[in-house]
Amino acid sequence: MSRRTGKPSYTKTTQSRRPSVGNLVFVMILPVVLAGFVGAGIGYAVADRPSGTEAAVNELREAEARRDVEQIAQLTTAARTTRDELGPVLSELDTAMKSGRPAAPDKLAAWQQSMRGAVERHAESPSGTTATNVARGGLRAAVDGLSTALDTYALAGRLPAAEQRGLIDLATRQRTAAGTAWSIAAAQLDQINIDAGHGHQHVYLETEAGSGAFTSDGAPEGTTK
Repeated sequence: MSRRTGKPSYTKTTQSRRPSVGNLVFVMILPVVLAGFVGAGIGYAVADRPSGTEAAVNELREAEARRDVEQIAQLTTAARTTRDELGPVLSELDTAMKSGRPAAPDKLAAWQQSMRGAVERHAESPSGTTATNVARGGLRAAVDGLSTALDTYALAGRLPAAEQRGLIDLATRQRTAAGTAWSIAAAQLDQINIDAGHGHQHVYLETEAGSGAFTSDGAPEGTTK
């Protein structure tokens, strides 16, 4: 008997292997995952880099800080000049007021000349930071108050002797209030100097005990503590 043979091997159809569901899912989500990583990296790089607007704002702030440091130094120099010039004037004025009598006309004229110089020195008001503007405005108001007190005292000399005392007392109160105003501005000036890196700068006028005026904290000049 002849041997039966099956179909030749070359006639058999080769079955292809289908990919599993897991492989299909992996292939489908891989681009999404990669895109997420790339997007996150780009987003981080962009977020870490300041925008043009932010860079401009930062530059303006740095320029303002430099300008403020310069203004504080200039204001402190002006305040020291005023203190040194008005110190002797106020000392003589206080003595004259306590006497209850008007000073000599030539003495009054010399005091008023010094006072006008101080008023002119503090009349300028360049724009600065709020803290610096407070110190500047306080010093200007104090000098204006001292000038008013001196004018009031000078006016007393034009009145009859019986009427002078009341005006001299008013001038004394004005002088005390102006001295207190200066001390408050001087405390602010001290603080902004510390903040600007200049250290303590004490520019106080002589005031009487019990007047309510601020006084120096006693810290060494130029220190930051």
